[in-house]
Amino acid sequence: MIPKEVIQQIRRIEIRTGRLVSDIFSGQYESVFKGRGMEFSEVREYQPGDDIRTIDWNVTARYGKPFVKKFIEERELTVMLLVDASASGSFGTHGRMKEELAAELAAVLAFSAIKNNDKVGMIIFTDQVEKYILPKKGRTHILRIIREILYFKPSHKRTDITKALEYLNEVARRKAVTFLISDFISANYEKALNITNKKHDVIAITITDPREKELPDVGLIELEDSETGQYLTVNTGDRAFRDKYTGEYSARLENRSRMFRSMGLDSIDIYTDKSYIEPLIKFFKLRAKRFR
Repeated sequence: MIPKEVIQQIRRIEIRTGRLVSDIFSGQYESVFKGRGMEFSEVREYQPGDDIRTIDWNVTARYGKPFVKKFIEERELTVMLLVDASASGSFGTHGRMKEELAAELAAVLAFSAIKNNDKVGMIIFTDQVEKYILPKKGRTHILRIIREILYFKPSHKRTDITKALEYLNEVARRKAVTFLISDFISANYEKALNITNKKHDVIAITITDPREKELPDVGLIELEDSETGQYLTVNTGDRAFRDKYTGEYSARLENRSRMFRSMGLDSIDIYTDKSYIEPLIKFFKLRAKRFR
């Protein structure tokens, strides 16, 4: 039985994201994600002005007059949501956890997809693939996806992005628009990400809390690594320590951004203390301009 509060949360997310899709993202999604190409529809008699390269020579020979092939755009896409459910998602210092923000982002993207008649599937992962939901269409299916993100209890705590990407490549035979939603607190996933990005259209969505970027001056505190369970006592009153912490974070961020750029991979940075609407709109507009 799903707890009442989870059902209420699912409903709130559905209402909020449904409005965003209708009012703000309408048309944005479709303009930047194209179908797989052109598929054959039918043959018809040649008309002046038709491209001679589309002549169907077999049909032409059979009927003794020219016929051309007619094609239509194959619009339907498969959208895959790869959602990081590791223990570091249960962190947030500005009213909501990273995992809650991930659920809302996934809902916006999923509702945008079904509004354009695309299929949506999901892989929930930690350092293992925890759950796989086959791509399908429809509101009921999307509500199930939101429910799983909010209610699913993973068996593991750590993160292995590589395993999630390798699993995607096994189950998704055709090219899929893939949103990888994570805080990217993981190691040695660069090779797998590069391989997957060549096969699929990967968009990396990084969710970060401000306290992961910069520590406040609150004296001696004990920190716990949520994925390993290790504890560490640090003196946040030490300015040199705080500067070192911020510097190391900035270096990791720059290295990750440089890696994404080198792969030609699109990325979106989302923060728990800010609205995700503006970064998503910016992404849609920049991508639309690039593919126009």
